[in-house]
Amino acid sequence: MKTNKYVADLQAKSVAELKDELVAAKKELFNLRFQNATNQLENTSRITDVRKNIARIQTVISSKQN
Repeated sequence: MKTNKYVADLQAKSVAELKDELVAAKKELFNLRFQNATNQLENTSRITDVRKNIARIQTVISSKQN
């Protein structure tokens, strides 16, 4: 249910807002990968969550542009 609410929130946003959120998610993913490489990351499953969120954002953007 949490995922459905997140996707519904994404669909309510404009394409510009989605692109801003995409940039923020990619920055977060970079930071998580950096922390993982230096053994500072405790919750490694967060990387997977952020990757899936990036895919969700990109899917909503592509559906809105068509």
